[in-house]
Amino acid sequence: MSDTPICSAKGCRADAVWVLAWNNPKIHTPERRKTWLACEEHREHLSQFLGVRGFLKDVVLLTEWEAPDV
Repeated sequence: MSDTPICSAKGCRADAVWVLAWNNPKIHTPERRKTWLACEEHREHLSQFLGVRGFLKDVVLLTEWEAPDV
């Protein structure tokens, strides 16, 4: 099994390239960040899904992502 992170899109097994940082303000504190991973193909779809709900906070290349110290 590979240690390479995979895309969070349902059924996708492609390598992740992007980190989509989000939170649901109804249940998370403002500084809390949940993450989904996305391949190139699913980045826009997953970003739109989170964006229309007002959850999307940031989209960052996986190679540049550093999880905040929480």
